[in-house]
Amino acid sequence: MSAHSPSPPRSPLHGWVPALATVVGSLAAMGAVAALGLWAAGAADLPEGSFAPVLAAVLVLAVGGTVRLSGDAGGLAGTEGGLTVIPLSVTLVGALLTGWCFLRPLRRRTVVGAPGLAGWAARVAVLWLLAVLGLALGARHTFEISLGDDLLGDLGELFGITPVVGFAADVLPTVLIGLVWLAGVLVVALLVSRGAPLPAGLMRFQASARPAARAAVLLLLASVGVALVVALVVAGTRGHPAETFAVVLLGLPNVAWPALTVGLGATWEGRVEGPFGLPMPRVLDEVLRTPDISELNLGTLVEHDGGRWWWLLVAAAVLVVAAACVMVTDSPPGVPAWQHAVRLAVALALAVLAIGPTARISARIGLSVLGIGDLGEGLSGQVLLEPHLWGALGLALLWGLTAGCAAAWAVRGLRRRRR
Repeated sequence: MSAHSPSPPRSPLHGWVPALATVVGSLAAMGAVAALGLWAAGAADLPEGSFAPVLAAVLVLAVGGTVRLSGDAGGLAGTEGGLTVIPLSVTLVGALLTGWCFLRPLRRRTVVGAPGLAGWAARVAVLWLLAVLGLALGARHTFEISLGDDLLGDLGELFGITPVVGFAADVLPTVLIGLVWLAGVLVVALLVSRGAPLPAGLMRFQASARPAARAAVLLLLASVGVALVVALVVAGTRGHPAETFAVVLLGLPNVAWPALTVGLGATWEGRVEGPFGLPMPRVLDEVLRTPDISELNLGTLVEHDGGRWWWLLVAAAVLVVAAACVMVTDSPPGVPAWQHAVRLAVALALAVLAIGPTARISARIGLSVLGIGDLGEGLSGQVLLEPHLWGALGLALLWGLTAGCAAAWAVRGLRRRRR
């Protein structure tokens, strides 16, 4: 009788349990951060039964999905609205946890084949698709709007008009964009990881792509860390802690990453009108609250609120140079300085290219009754903020080339001194 050794346990790469843990854990963390942010923003005052749909809508927006605003006020009234914004604090938490859970089984392996890696990613993607589909179906609700006690209120009472405004996620675009979001997170996680192996066909890109990708991600995370310190100082010294913590928990990168690009010299444009606005810092709301589209850059900030905003330039320079040094240190010795410069320039340009569409804000809501009150006070508003993307990309390339060369020479000189 021949002895048979027991078959080895199957790798986590082929199991559904780790994939389920990845998806559930990531969405649970995102939901906790979004719920705390909504609570700090005053969501406790929402009508009964509306908190869960609003939370689902925030999670849909966090993974890049779309939420459509709609209204119904009868034949004598009209409503309009639109919303494009990503709560990037929730997005960042989900991306970090998803990437960490995805990489954890890979770190136990010295090599990984393309089929095994694709199978592991496919299991996560299937469960992620089902979860995003459930969120999209649950992200819908309607609210009744009070017309107040003025002329609009009298007209509404006379004609029996009760305006209703609601929101609903666009299911198919949300699912598709959610899958693209997941694919981007997994690719970036593989690029920045130090310990996760790559398939044999991609090993030749490891030495060139990974240090630059890691430097760009660390730059974005460091800018959020600096913004978090500033926000905590503001909350402790200037009051309004609930409002500040709502921004921290829902949209801190929405402030930090545009501020980073402004420090690099980029220009954003936008407009704020009506009861809505940009909660932090207040100077953004003040600069953009004009009759026409306004520009937001270092020049307009300094002109409006003094020279302290030049610190954005100093902070951006320090962070970019530090990221360049990290990239050069992680790279193999002997890489020419011009290659470091090109790699950092490409990585920084891709980071700015990601900031542009993710940090832009476009929100608009309006109501009219018998043609009166169209986009009127208290019932309507608009918030718009978007970058001059091509100018920002050019500046990112220039900063990357300069910082990459400087860091290469500095690290090379330091290595020679150590030898």
